[in-house]
Amino acid sequence: MKHTSVLVEACVDSVESAVAAEEGGAGRIELCTGLAEGGLTPSAGLVAACRERVTIPVYVIIRPRGGDFVYSDAELEVMHRDLAAARQMGADGVVLGVLEPEGTVDVTQTRALVEAARPLDVTFHRAFDQTRDPDAALEAVIATGADRVLTSGHAPSASEGVAVLAKLVKRAAGRLAVLAGGGITEENVGRIVLESGVREVHVRGATLVPSAAHYRNPAITFLKPALADESVRVVADRERIRLIVARATG
Repeated sequence: MKHTSVLVEACVDSVESAVAAEEGGAGRIELCTGLAEGGLTPSAGLVAACRERVTIPVYVIIRPRGGDFVYSDAELEVMHRDLAAARQMGADGVVLGVLEPEGTVDVTQTRALVEAARPLDVTFHRAFDQTRDPDAALEAVIATGADRVLTSGHAPSASEGVAVLAKLVKRAAGRLAVLAGGGITEENVGRIVLESGVREVHVRGATLVPSAAHYRNPAITFLKPALADESVRVVADRERIRLIVARATG
């Protein structure tokens, strides 16, 4: 069965990937960096360069750091600034979301971001999958005014969450779009679309490409080990910095 009305959104982190996604038939791209952390806000230069080189809609993720989705006032200010920059660089939409500490959607702060984003389209991202209750979270996302929600159906992957995805599509009843994402591949996309009823899917669709560098120092790597626990994040410690400064300056 051919699903001709299904839109495929490709998650990309470079101009090269954006162009490849369009050439592959994607109908939209989500542009971000820091994919190992679930996606972070890309630079203004990357947004502008992608917008110049592809004709399909470019949605920019507005996420100032990795880890949880509970943001401080300073982080929310950064998000508003990044949102304004994305609009200025020609983005067609933005992808964002804010949660309360207890695992519910922060409707007030998210709605403020949604309203600031207009007339751009807004997707509430997979912070949705970190909420306590998908039904309550769906109603909350609708209350924010967002146009769609990206979710794996509260499961490690969309394939595993397909039953919940189907329930969310039915509950949404056209009030917003349900964008299925999380581990979607060429092998499972057909089943996920058929069983869930979603009309939009979010994919990586990536491959490994060897480096163009002819030489690298084998003793040096800039990769850092990923945190095993997403309930913590790395921040500068003022006391450690103070001690380093004191010892460096004698």
